[in-house]
Order: sequence, then C-alpha cells, then structure tokens
Amino acid sequence: MLLPRMGRTPFARSSRRARKSVIAASAAILLFGPTMAVAEAEPGAELPAQLIEAVTRDLQISPAEYLRRADVAQQVAGFSTTAQRQFPQVFGGAWLSDQGNAVVALAQGPGAEEARAAAESAGFEVRNVAKSESTLRGEKTAFENWLDAAPPEISNLVRGVVIDTVNNTIAVRVDQAGLPLPSFIDPARVIVTAPPVAGERIDLSAAPVAGDGDGALAGGDGYASVAGDSSLRCSLGFNGTDRSGNVINISAGHCNPDLDTAGTATAAAVYEMNGDDAGAQLGTFAKSVLGEQDYSIIRVNDNARPRFENNLVRVPGAAPIAVDGVGIPVVGAPVCKSGSRTGFSCGVVNGVDQTVQVGDRQLTQSFSANICALPGDSGGAIITGRLALGISSASSVADFPICEIPNIIGAITGDTPQLFAQPLSVVLSDNPGLAVRTN
Repeated sequence: MLLPRMGRTPFARSSRRARKSVIAASAAILLFGPTMAVAEAEPGAELPAQLIEAVTRDLQISPAEYLRRADVAQQVAGFSTTAQRQFPQVFGGAWLSDQGNAVVALAQGPGAEEARAAAESAGFEVRNVAKSESTLRGEKTAFENWLDAAPPEISNLVRGVVIDTVNNTIAVRVDQAGLPLPSFIDPARVIVTAPPVAGERIDLSAAPVAGDGDGALAGGDGYASVAGDSSLRCSLGFNGTDRSGNVINISAGHCNPDLDTAGTATAAAVYEMNGDDAGAQLGTFAKSVLGEQDYSIIRVNDNARPRFENNLVRVPGAAPIAVDGVGIPVVGAPVCKSGSRTGFSCGVVNGVDQTVQVGDRQLTQSFSANICALPGDSGGAIITGRLALGISSASSVADFPICEIPNIIGAITGDTPQLFAQPLSVVLSDNPGLAVRTN
C-alpha cells in the first residue's frame, strides 16, 4: 500500500507502526486590421512546465496530444454511460487505443446494429467481441465468490480482479505465478505484481508552529496529520466545499492516523509542511473512509480558508494547473498524479472499477495506471487533461527510495509500477453536496 510517510511528532517520543498494505479554455484574440497575422500557441503550451515535462517524459506525447486524448476519453465515457443503459446485452466496454482513439466493443445480440450505428456516428471505432460487459461482470463476481471460498494459502496470494475490457476477459493480479485458479480465468491474463508494502518512517524535525501561514495551498502540496503519538505525511488532494459551504480538501482515508475520531472534537489535526517541519494547523479530519473506499474529507479551519479557495494542482512551490471539471476513469486515458514526494508523473489508465487487496482490506471501484508513486504522495491529486479524476491510494513500488529504480526495472521486464486510485466521482456520489472547485 502506498502509505503516507510516518513518524513521531516532536512533542511525543513514540510512534505506532503502520499496518502493511498497499476542456481546454481557448483564448480569443482580437485582430486589428485585415492583414494582421497572429501565431496561436499550440494547445497545451499553457500547462505548467513540470506537467509538460512529465507528459513528454512519461507518455512521450505532446501536451496538445495529452489534452486531446483526455478529451476523447471523456467523450467515450459519456457514450458508455448511455450504452450500458440502452444496450446492456451487447455493450462490451470502451477504451482508448495506443494511438489515443476511442474504441467501443460490441457483442452479438439485440440492439447490436443500433449500438454500432450510434458508436460510428459519434466517430468511434467499433470492435466485435464475444462477451458483453454484463457477462464479464458476472465472471468477475463468480471469481470473487470462488476466492471467498478458497483456502488462505491461495486467497492470500491474490491481489485483485478487474474486467480487462481490451481483451474481453477478466484479469487477476497475484503475488506469484502458478496459483491454481478457476478454469474460466485465461492464464495469459494472470498478472504477477509486487505485494503492497508499508511506508517509510520519518521524524518531523520541529513542532507545529503557531499562526495562520500564508500563500495558496493546492493539490499535491504536502501536509502532516497528527494524532497523539502518531504523525503521517501525505499530499493534499482536491479543494472544494461540503454541503454546508465549509471549505474542504479531499485526500486519502489512510492519511488519517486516528480514523475513529474523524468528525469529532478530538479528530486528528492537519498541519502544513515546510520541508520536514510541521507548520501552521490547517484543519481536521471531518470524515475518513478506509475499507472498500479510501478517502478523507479535511475540514479547513476558518483562518486558513482563503488559502484553499482555489482549484489548483501543482508540484509544491511551482506553477499550477487549474482544474475545470471532474472526469471518469477510462482505460487508455492519459493521467498524471501530483504528490509532495515525487511531483508530477504520468501514465495511462489500465484498469477501472477493479477490486484490489490492500493489506487486510479490499479496495473496490478503484482504477489503476502505470505510474510510480512513493510514500508521502498518498492522498495527492490525479488529473486527466484539466479534469479532476482521483486520489492516490496504493502503490506496487512503495518500498523503493526513488522512482528511477522501478521505472528502469519496468522498462526492462515489463513489470511497470502500478498506482491504484480512489475515483473522485465515487467520493462525490457518496457525499451529496460535496463539490470540487473548478474554473
């Protein structure tokens, strides 16, 4: 599990060990005179430099192509929502190809020709498949039922299951090869992945300071959460408001060192981070969910409200990108995470609506991407284009000191780092009135 950095508060000398786990806005230019020529900037050029660097390094595409693919992904996501309802017997899912084009899968059955006409009319490629998405969901449920009845020596080595839309099957993540699995599982779709590990410990080198602090705080900036003897270091997610108008930030559930006290007078406090020093208190945990979901709602103190009244995501201390909406995870879509430990890094979504084992709990409805994240990045914002998408939750490479190592290993072996994430859309659905700040 991608745990926050853990340490001792300077005013308490002992610490508890964490349990193991794992659309672009266009600018109008007024031209004076019929002969005047203006060279327009390439779309994406206005993105922050650190994000542009991550996009070109990790995705090997231009910022303009990053924005285009993110937009296409949301178009096909909207189509999918309608298709699931109108053509449940034939709709087999949708994704972005390696070239960033939308693909819609259709099985044979009632409504297939109508569905094909609708997809082609929308400009999407249609691929014929054997199974509908509803059939694949049935297989996923059947596997989960089998796993519940399996002996511990088998079930404990299974990390999760996901509908593999591109291959029209289900995929299973395991700790080691050769496990006996049901006959309907394609051996080629059994993926060996590293088990989750605990996060590293750190010491906060100074006591939280008095005062309000200054300057805007954005997704990706670091914070410390403190409860008694325990302190965790995480990253802010998305700024927003709750149903009562309180200013909040949405981060990870496992970033709360005292889950049971969330929303009470003794809730764990959140402090600004200045390097390894704890700065001004920013707020407290109003709600934390850790189980099938992994998110926290941090209620910001009144004196810190102005610092959170923005829609920004950034590398700490650098120029930000402004979030202008909320997206839905789509396989093949480009995504970038920001965290206080490793900054911006990007990948593509390779699984949605999946179940993954994180320590002794199952994270459900999660999505994953081939992105490296390390302890301290937990709770940070994940975006696609300029849309808010999710919260960093768990990582397959949390025990590495730097991302360069697992990235090189992944390039050689194909075993790339995996970041599992809490979809923001699920958090908003579960909390009526909760809203993310957008343009």
